[in-house]
Amino acid sequence: MKFEAVLFDCDGVLVDSEAITCGVLRDMLEEQGWVLSLQACMAEFLGHTVRNRRDVIEANTGKPLTEAWMNAFYQRRNVRLENEITAIPHVHQAVQHVFDAFGGQIACASGADRFKINLMLGKVGLFDFFDGRIFSGHEVPQTKPAPDVYLAAAAHLGKDPTRCLAVEDTPVGVTAGVAAGAEVWGYAAHGQEEALRAAGARHVFTSMKDLPALLAAR
Repeated sequence: MKFEAVLFDCDGVLVDSEAITCGVLRDMLEEQGWVLSLQACMAEFLGHTVRNRRDVIEANTGKPLTEAWMNAFYQRRNVRLENEITAIPHVHQAVQHVFDAFGGQIACASGADRFKINLMLGKVGLFDFFDGRIFSGHEVPQTKPAPDVYLAAAAHLGKDPTRCLAVEDTPVGVTAGVAAGAEVWGYAAHGQEEALRAAGARHVFTSMKDLPALLAAR
């Protein structure tokens, strides 16, 4: 099948943000009494919004997940992202190639909040590729693993989701892309190849520099 558009996840696919965000979350959960290693925190939360894991957090801390706590998390997260965020290696060249090859028919379909997406893409120099085609899971009825954000991105581009490629790095995201009807490729720079395939990823690759050649072979 010849794809008509490419839909990119953001965290872990375009920007190397997940250890930063989970680091803040881990620290704040420890302050609430739930002690986790960074690795365990990432295993528990990657691909999910914090609010979607409310029951797990409240069960392990014994405290309610309040709006004040969430606002403090966002504030601390944003400061660290502002200071530390970097792009995924080789992603600028990969996105430039895809943008040119598909005539700009690309989008960012993220489970994150819009402020975070805009902040990160702006800091690493990717925002202009996606300006006007950024979709947040916070702005659709259900975020990932539901398909809503991918369906919204495809609809905006005027594409049938089944003619779109989604690029994801977590099983939660792969599940969302598959549920939308897209073909999903898994980016697995730090392992998870089998988990991505089990979630429904058709192909798995480990370096963004390989994406243009993989697309050309289709």
